[in-house]
Amino acid sequence: MIAAAALVVAQTKPAAPSSPAPPGQAVISGPAIAHPRPEYKFPVGLTYVYSVQWRIFDAGTATLRMEQAGPENRVVATADAAGAFALLYHVQDRLEAFFDPATFCSHSIFRHTEEGFRRVEMGVSFDYQRGKSVLDQKNLKKKESRHEEHDIPGCVTDLLSGIYYGGSLPLQQGRNFSFPLNDGGETITVNARVEGTEQIKTPAGTFNTFRVQPEAASGVLKEKGRVWIWYADDPNHTPVQMRARMYWGTLTLTLQRVEKK
Repeated sequence: MIAAAALVVAQTKPAAPSSPAPPGQAVISGPAIAHPRPEYKFPVGLTYVYSVQWRIFDAGTATLRMEQAGPENRVVATADAAGAFALLYHVQDRLEAFFDPATFCSHSIFRHTEEGFRRVEMGVSFDYQRGKSVLDQKNLKKKESRHEEHDIPGCVTDLLSGIYYGGSLPLQQGRNFSFPLNDGGETITVNARVEGTEQIKTPAGTFNTFRVQPEAASGVLKEKGRVWIWYADDPNHTPVQMRARMYWGTLTLTLQRVEKK
């Protein structure tokens, strides 16, 4: 659920050139991940708690938290169905992502997915030395597994870390953005724009926000339909609302409160 609404923006302006690829590594050109702005402060120790609405029904809750894990930052997300929706469709997802706070390069992803009768665990590591993403996935119901490797550029973001990456950027109305994203498959380029400003009222407060919509010609974003994220016009660009409009309905995540460690 939260992954469907997690795609966010990054600058079209390339970051500083990355180091030359080691011998044998594939070289992929295109948009680059920009280093975080010096004045940006990572919201370490903050947990964002969201309500999840499917169409007009309350579908459950989701959380998003950042922690410091040694030299890395760890992002943890959960999504749980509740009420009548849970009786119709079981959802209990757990996601983790680790990234380098100095560069915003993703290091690894882990997911435990329980959706309906589906039970899947997936791990992805990003081997920048070889220029590969390495995916290992297990279907816990069918007792099946698969292993894949795909080419990546010198730095990518993932669905989860990308939420904070978008918040680290100097969002302005009318700006266009692009960035490389990898979630274990082929690397895609996401193009996005800040559509405008909007005041959003939530149980956590009323926020002046930037409304951002990303698009991609292929890959996970195209499969998820249309996605928007509303970032607060505050120093951390807090993600106060996320929406994914898919063929089976619209999911909206609305900020309920912010919990401090």
